[in-house]
Amino acid sequence: MEKVINSYETLFIADVTGGEEATKATVAKFTDIIAKNAEIVEIADWGKRRLAYPINDMPEGYYTVVTFKSEPAFPAELERLYNIDESVMRSMVIKLEYEAVAKAEAAPAEEAPVEEAAAEAAPATEEAVEAPAAETTAE
Repeated sequence: MEKVINSYETLFIADVTGGEEATKATVAKFTDIIAKNAEIVEIADWGKRRLAYPINDMPEGYYTVVTFKSEPAFPAELERLYNIDESVMRSMVIKLEYEAVAKAEAAPAEEAPVEEAAAEAAPATEEAVEAPAAETTAE
């Protein structure tokens, strides 16, 4: 039977009251767990941000978003590990639709032709504007 690999995205907010090193250790711990059990597509450190409302009387947290591909059983285990660790204030794991992941991976490759097409189209419109002006001066 073929292994099923799905795409997921997780966001977790680490406690910043222990200091910068403790926060970085928490982020490293969970990114290592994800790397050992899944294929990481992207890690986005959003950094220290003010929360919309205090969580456990703390106004700030360190946000990290990780996009990864894994077997369906791993996200449940990851959520369990988030709940055990007291340095994680909030967490969320969502399954991404295939199309969303394909668009995210193909986006950089698609941007270059669009920019080139726009650059090629711009001079053509300028030539069209300049041509009638040149004809009127010649007459």
